Amino acid sequence: MDSDFESTGVDSDEVNPGPVDKSVLYDQEKHVSSAVWEGQERGALRCHEHTSKLGEWRLTKRQLELVDKAGFRYLRLIPSISLDNPFISALVERWRMETNTFHFTVGEMTVTLKDVALLIGLPIDGEPVLGVTYTSCQRVCEMFLGRVPESRYMSGGMVKLSWLKESFSQCPEDASMEEIECHTRAYLLYLVGSTIFSTTTGNKVPVMYLPLFEDFDKAGKYAWGAAALAFLYRALGKASLRSQSTISGCLTLLQCWSYFRLNIGRPKLKEDPARDHFPFVLRWKGKQSGVAVKHDVAFYRNALDSLKPCDVEWLPYKDIDSMEIPESIKSSLILGRSKTMLICFDKAERHLPDRCLRQHGMFPSIPKDVQQWERKSRGVDSGVDLSLKMEPELKEWMDRRLNIVGGDDGVKESEYMDWYLNITRKIVGRPTPTSQFLKTVRFRTKNKRMSAGLRNIACIADAFSTKGLNPQQIESITRIRDTAHHCLGDQIGDAIRVSTTPHFEDGKMLEENQSMVRKTSGKCKSKDDFINCYEASEDGQSQFCGATIEDEKLQLCHGDSGEVDHLPIEPGKRARKKQSVRRKPVGKRKKDDSTKSHGASRGDEPQLAGKVDQTQLCRAEVDHSQPQHADKLISDSQLITYSRKVARML
Repeated sequence: MDSDFESTGVDSDEVNPGPVDKSVLYDQEKHVSSAVWEGQERGALRCHEHTSKLGEWRLTKRQLELVDKAGFRYLRLIPSISLDNPFISALVERWRMETNTFHFTVGEMTVTLKDVALLIGLPIDGEPVLGVTYTSCQRVCEMFLGRVPESRYMSGGMVKLSWLKESFSQCPEDASMEEIECHTRAYLLYLVGSTIFSTTTGNKVPVMYLPLFEDFDKAGKYAWGAAALAFLYRALGKASLRSQSTISGCLTLLQCWSYFRLNIGRPKLKEDPARDHFPFVLRWKGKQSGVAVKHDVAFYRNALDSLKPCDVEWLPYKDIDSMEIPESIKSSLILGRSKTMLICFDKAERHLPDRCLRQHGMFPSIPKDVQQWERKSRGVDSGVDLSLKMEPELKEWMDRRLNIVGGDDGVKESEYMDWYLNITRKIVGRPTPTSQFLKTVRFRTKNKRMSAGLRNIACIADAFSTKGLNPQQIESITRIRDTAHHCLGDQIGDAIRVSTTPHFEDGKMLEENQSMVRKTSGKCKSKDDFINCYEASEDGQSQFCGATIEDEKLQLCHGDSGEVDHLPIEPGKRARKKQSVRRKPVGKRKKDDSTKSHGASRGDEPQLAGKVDQTQLCRAEVDHSQPQHADKLISDSQLITYSRKVARML
């Protein structure tokens, strides 16, 4: 069966999609790809990002200055971009939390710190985003916002985004500096809660970020980009589990990252995107040319399963004018190759660029074994300082500039792919037969049935007694026999095997364990050359149909033994006909004496004797010592009808 799939466009991975070596993807059974393979479709994920109302905030000049100081100058410029939920869902099916990378058919890829810096303009170097957790909102909101929300706007340590917008979206013109700062903190909390730290709750944001905005200058020294990436990695990992149906995090970053690197799902805009407009996510904001085509998860899944190297852009930023990149961002881009730990409060995720060196213009390397680590569920009791619980992770982040990966261990592409295809999940969707495969199956089925019918006809014609027939009827029987043998030879060449002799039962001929080997397939020159009466049923049983033959017995030989079987045929038995056959006048046939009498093929075709083995086709010698008497001779018209029925099949 595997060979059938391979020859007709269906990958043999239908049997084993991988991984073969499970040392890397050790949590495969928990992954959504296992559920998809088992036929458990979960549909498109619910994508939680709440950027649609950001444009309704009205910031004063002083507020804008404070936002820039805090490190969000470019994030606030990013407009709401429509999310393609099915596309994001298909990407998630390729995400592996064991490696924090996408496992595509061409190799591993991931969103790196460099991508974060260039796409959304957040700082990726600095202090880790870490602080004290809270389980209630009242005290924190009163301290940093100057007011406390009503109970219906609070839930544990989270506050509703709608309350922040209703209460702080318009700062009074005559507001004091303290009020301006409170309104700005509310905006920043709304900004991070609707973009980089969006949650699956739908419309809430944790208030634990508020203390980080107490001092705007200090806030600007945090590595907000690294925290955003840690949050996205964790969200992707959770969403890739078969039990999940939602995803959060900075999905605009994820979607636009894919637009830059993969030629799948990429929108066609009316105007050429502004290539050098920073941050680079802005390139994908604009009106699409024509009507946007909606696709489902299965469409994008199949596209990713068949991803080719030409569909991947490994270095999408190489032609962008570096002068457009702010100096503060440019100086930290080296961290895109830092093998380090990303931190966002209780979330710590590994950044592994050594698995994706081609994204940095280097030859791929075979990375070291994945260090299995448990994503700890740290307590979030009120007043807990998480920095005391994350010392190993903090040390890794502090050493980030000491762990810049290079391309010293690069290998040939073929060597890398041999290793990679052994450890990865090669495909997510179970392959379905292509149209060409279905055509091939139908052709083979028809061919087998046709060949079985021809063998039956040849055996009947060989064993048919000509005693008592007139010359014209003998000539017709000869043509039936020779044409059947000729067509068998034309279809399967020299290799024909008949495992058992056909048997007659109640006027029907049953095939038992017949098989053949076909070397070539072809057609005879004209349907008129076929003289037959065969139809094959779906289960392979052959049916003899034509004129009623009232001979008491037919004589069939078995291989080389020369023994003759006398098989009774019950008078009056005829197989059912599936279709009516249009008859042609006998006089319009062209006769060739040599063909009729010797079974030679037409044109340049070789003689039948060189193609068909007599013992294989059971050519019977007529035993004239036992004369066969027919109560009723076969008429010419019956023989012609008998002949044309098989021609209809062929």
